[in-house]
Amino acid sequence: MENHFHNYTEKSLQYFKKLRKEMTPFEEKLWYYLRAKRFMNLKFRRQVPIDNYIADFVCKSKMLIVELDGSEYLKKDQAKYDDERDSYLKSLGYKVLRIYNTIDKNIDSVLEYIKNFIT
Repeated sequence: MENHFHNYTEKSLQYFKKLRKEMTPFEEKLWYYLRAKRFMNLKFRRQVPIDNYIADFVCKSKMLIVELDGSEYLKKDQAKYDDERDSYLKSLGYKVLRIYNTIDKNIDSVLEYIKNFIT
């Protein structure tokens, strides 16, 4: 399979660096549990450029992308973009799991949701 981690533009690289610095509180909380193989002994990366897209969290061994979606994702144009994006990522062999991003979301239930999606 072709490596899509290095096929990104300078614009997407700058955007990815910005996203890494400006994580939402829930992204930070989830990242605490996903990093360092704390979750199911799986290696996750965050804000990963894949071609011209940036995935929130990627587990390469499971070909899994976890996306946290905020309120902007409820807009019709954004939903169409996300559908196209997800179709492309799925064509590369990834499974895409979308989770609505809210600060009061229960981290245990989110981790259980991810676990159930994987197994």
